[in-house]
Amino acid sequence: MKVKQEVQGIQSYRKVSIDFSPKIPPLKKIENKTEINVRYCLIAPFAFVHIYWNPKIYELIYEVEEPLLDKTEMGYKEQIVSAMRDLINFQSIIKKDKKTILEYIDKRFKILAIELGMNIPYETYKKIYYYLCRDFIGFNETEPFLRDYFVEDIECNGVDSPIYIVHRIYRNIKTNLIFKDADRLESFVEKLAQRCGKYISYSQPILDGSLPDGSRVNATYTKDITSKGPTFTIRKFTKTPWTPTQLLAHKTWSPEMLAYLWMLVQYKMNLLITGGTGSGKTTLLNAIAFFIPPEARVVSIEDTRELNLPRENWLPSVVRTATGAKEENEISLFTLLRSSFRQNPDYVIVGEVRGKEAFVLFQGMASGHSSISTIHAESVDTVIKRLETPPIELSPTLLNVLDCICIMTHAIVDKQETRKVREIVEIINVTPEGVALTNTPFVWNPSDDQFYFKKNSKIFEKIAKRYGIKIGELDLEFRRRVQLIYKLYQNKVFGFKEMQEIINQYYKKPEEVLKKFGVE
Repeated sequence: MKVKQEVQGIQSYRKVSIDFSPKIPPLKKIENKTEINVRYCLIAPFAFVHIYWNPKIYELIYEVEEPLLDKTEMGYKEQIVSAMRDLINFQSIIKKDKKTILEYIDKRFKILAIELGMNIPYETYKKIYYYLCRDFIGFNETEPFLRDYFVEDIECNGVDSPIYIVHRIYRNIKTNLIFKDADRLESFVEKLAQRCGKYISYSQPILDGSLPDGSRVNATYTKDITSKGPTFTIRKFTKTPWTPTQLLAHKTWSPEMLAYLWMLVQYKMNLLITGGTGSGKTTLLNAIAFFIPPEARVVSIEDTRELNLPRENWLPSVVRTATGAKEENEISLFTLLRSSFRQNPDYVIVGEVRGKEAFVLFQGMASGHSSISTIHAESVDTVIKRLETPPIELSPTLLNVLDCICIMTHAIVDKQETRKVREIVEIINVTPEGVALTNTPFVWNPSDDQFYFKKNSKIFEKIAKRYGIKIGELDLEFRRRVQLIYKLYQNKVFGFKEMQEIINQYYKKPEEVLKKFGVE
């Protein structure tokens, strides 16, 4: 009789509600790190994060708070997980919609609990259900990090080493998550590989791929490669890219820089964005893409999917690595780029150039296809040298098709880490000896954290000659766009769709948009 009541109790438990995308909290930047003490929800109502200053170790801590399980509850959970793994092929159902999967887990959990004769109170049931959903649908202990809107990177340096995250507001922070078991960490790296649709093993111990949501993954598998055992780094994919005005609010660039690049994109100049690793090159590339005219056809080519362009007439391409031992299965950047010019693009965007694909890109520029790309380099001279030397080996004269280089940099301003457009450089001429004659209309001064610009632009002169427009008209349009961008910033127009709609409207009815925001 008692067992029957328990069975009826489990069956009657109401469905547990889990929100994997709770409301994003309004976080403010706090100059004094010792005063940081914030807490917000990651997976409602189960997982939270507490970010606070720990005076004992003298640094910030990112502490994930999840439901605690006692020994009995932990035993129940392990039995259910083991039984579910034997019954369910989660790789086959993971592609279904989330609601269906959650219902599936709920039903299976109840059936197994009854079959195993478990007497589970409803509070215990809710906690175990959360962990089942977190581990089967998501990415185990790291799922709360992936659900945090403010987390940009997740970094694991091996066994017995705390995971670090890169936070949008508070930057590098140590977390309370440590993989203490090498086998468990190996299993997790294998799961990352599976979700990337790739394979990792002792014979192929390096993983480079993308998760279904577009997040970029790099991982290693053995101590032969990394002495602390398996490692992984996840760079989260931003579903909603930073808008130009958001970057303006973060003082990444100035309104003048924005208006200038808008003009260059409209008149199909060729741009190259340079900088070190993590300096914000792809973020800037996404923001510049807002200014591509709405009717233009865009083709993008990337190693792993990072771009997210706010437009419909866009053909995104991603390389495919070789499957098995057959290298002919590989679809490289070079192959994709070469075929892209047969797809009638108005603009070609390449995530990053670093090999023979650069030759195709610059040939495309020379034949009139407007191109925007990124490259790892710290200065114009470094860019020229990289393009001229192996493995790229471009002819110096071919570099003359490049119009402008934007240089991104990491910077520390008021003891806070930030990213800046350090300078925008116009390429006037590259001699056969590889010496670049340049003009620098925009520069950031680190001593006073101000952007400076000079009025004469060689690119504007090139646009005037190519399109038959008077320099005075270009200067007037430039000033109008500077004012418009500043008005958008003042009116807090930061939204993804809202920003794109205004830019699209400006291309069609500029007078109406200027009047709406009070620009003369």
